Amino acid sequence: MRTLLPALVITLAAATASAQQGLTTPQASPAASVSQTVGLTKMEVVYHRPAVDKRKIWGGLVPYGEVWRAGANENTTVTFSSPVKVQGKPLAAGTYGLHALPTEKDWTIIFSKMSVAWGSFSYDEKEDALRVKVTPRPMAAAQERMGYTFDDPTDKTVTLALRWEKLEVPIAIEVDTPQVVMASMRDELRGLPRFGAPGWNQAARYWVNNGGNLDEATKMIDQSIGIAEGYQNLTTKGMILAKKGDTKGAAAANARALEIATEADLNQRGYELVAQKKVDEAIAVFKKNVEAHPQSWNAHDSLAEALALKGDTQGAIASYSQALALVKNPEQKTRIEKTLARLKK
Repeated sequence: MRTLLPALVITLAAATASAQQGLTTPQASPAASVSQTVGLTKMEVVYHRPAVDKRKIWGGLVPYGEVWRAGANENTTVTFSSPVKVQGKPLAAGTYGLHALPTEKDWTIIFSKMSVAWGSFSYDEKEDALRVKVTPRPMAAAQERMGYTFDDPTDKTVTLALRWEKLEVPIAIEVDTPQVVMASMRDELRGLPRFGAPGWNQAARYWVNNGGNLDEATKMIDQSIGIAEGYQNLTTKGMILAKKGDTKGAAAANARALEIATEADLNQRGYELVAQKKVDEAIAVFKKNVEAHPQSWNAHDSLAEALALKGDTQGAIASYSQALALVKNPEQKTRIEKTLARLKK
């Protein structure tokens, strides 16, 4: 019994301390997060959502002219996986404490290098990474709990919006997505993709289509062709040479590509030309595909589509008829029959 008493005292003391710490209950301002990917750049805001609760918010609970934590409880944080521009100003990748300095007319949005503080109580302007001016705007409908959203995302831009009570605060964010993608591809080409032709071709084609360095693109496409010459990397080579002004070299690369092209290659190339509104060139490629693969219903079908697009109704009817005679798939057969009926009206 004497041996057990000290252990019992220690246990009771620990239990008493634990009880004094209290149990977990719901927070008055619940935690929330919102995320968005723009191109390859991941963005996330982590925050707590205070309620209006019949209080005066702007100029009251949130005073004008004082730094506010842009949420409740600990720091509201925003994370960018790649460098961005906020309201046109550069901001490096990273996690930032998000604060706001509101006034009746405009707001200053602050990105602080300190992201683990409790609210704005220890905010220090010396730790600012960026400050930008934004203009809030009224909302027609009131919002009880403060919230953030990422609005109208594209592959390069998005608007981060804070909404609370009857006020909306938009923050414009821009990403140089091509540069982010190129950097990512360079890293990926240090791994297994470097040993195959497709990765080098994909990178080179992205470079030429998105303003990348053409000399770097040339090295990439030569690497791809050196591993395995094919229709795809030869046409990319032609694109690069054309961009460089070497029309003879581009023509030679494209001619070689057509020599070794498969039916699928030619079909894809034709539709690429259609998308570029080069219908006559697309028709020439589709005709070559029909000549090379006369028993392919799909080759005739693609040619018919391009001829119809050009306005050559009779030529389209003839090609669709050839496709109909060869097709076996019931759904495709029905589609072609309906298309022919429409063209013959």
